[in-house]
Amino acid sequence: MELGGATWPDIAATQRTQLLAVPLGSLEQHGPHLPLDTDTQIARELAARLARSRPDVVVAPAIPYGASGEHAAFAGTLLVNHVVLADLLVELVRSSRDAFAGVVVVSAHGGNHDALARAEARCRADGDEILVWPAVVPSGDAHAGRTETSLMLAIDPAAVRVERAEPGCTEPLDVLLPRLRTEGVRPVASNGVLGDPRGASGAEGEELLTAMTARLVAAVGRRWPGAEPEAGAGAGEGR
Repeated sequence: MELGGATWPDIAATQRTQLLAVPLGSLEQHGPHLPLDTDTQIARELAARLARSRPDVVVAPAIPYGASGEHAAFAGTLLVNHVVLADLLVELVRSSRDAFAGVVVVSAHGGNHDALARAEARCRADGDEILVWPAVVPSGDAHAGRTETSLMLAIDPAAVRVERAEPGCTEPLDVLLPRLRTEGVRPVASNGVLGDPRGASGAEGEELLTAMTARLVAAVGRRWPGAEPEAGAGAGEGR
């Protein structure tokens, strides 16, 4: 079920028996070839796959803005700061407590980390049930490289400007991190790419999405044992 398309009696009929999945992304540059809403699309896709796996999950409309200060030098990036984002998440969780058994925040933008940590601590102090799940590919490149390009080729291939794909700065993230924190992305990679998107494919993206969905379903299951995952859940059919 998608919350935006439901009516209040639909939600009232299952009061406090369902979980609310909130996709959290960003609106920030993703190089010359990926759309600004890449992170939001990834978060939304993972939340939808979670809901297909667990029938007790309702998917909220995605939050399309994140803490993206490191990308502010690129045209089109719209952002909120960590305090504002944390406040927003806390208020959403508080307003959901009478209708849902808990909230799963699926975040596909690494820069949201500080805001998520603040929100999670405050929600737990309030006694609210919340799980923050970052959509991370452990072996993936940092930003707008092969990993995110493959994911987007699986989710929305028409949105990928393949002919514009080009490598950016390919140094390891742990080497770049001090500069990224102090200078932002633009001085490090003038095209906004931290990685190399060449060689990306929709098939690879589907494999990554399947693996990420499995980890997400497992994390939710550890926190809220309940509905058994449906056979074949997480596959790309019926997106």
